[in-house]
Amino acid sequence: MGFKTQSDDDDAVSEINVTPLVDVMLVLVIILLVTAPLLTQSVNVALPKTASTTPDVDKQPMQLGIDAQGGVTLNKNPIADLAMLEATLQKELVANSDLTVHVYADQAVNYGKVAEVMAAVQHAGIAKLAFVTLEK
Repeated sequence: MGFKTQSDDDDAVSEINVTPLVDVMLVLVIILLVTAPLLTQSVNVALPKTASTTPDVDKQPMQLGIDAQGGVTLNKNPIADLAMLEATLQKELVANSDLTVHVYADQAVNYGKVAEVMAAVQHAGIAKLAFVTLEK
């Protein structure tokens, strides 16, 4: 009879053939090594020369400080409450429509207090608010 029995030679190979993967990776490395020096070419540009300028004294930003106890100061003048801060900032905004406020907050101050001050600045209509930090 012509029956074929299954032999042990027909077992499925469960190993991954990594040779094609290695070949592709080597080709990519060679392409990278060939193209990398081409990307570092620089272009010589003659930059224009200008005179040094001094900052505009009239447009100095407002300095808003929050100390560790939660006290608020505006340009080193103490502010009693946030309503007074908002009113003062609105007056300054009328005088200078391009007003910027720099916030100097102590690292120990509660974030809730900083958020309240930021909200007061936003309610006053000021869009430019920046936080000032120190380099380590």
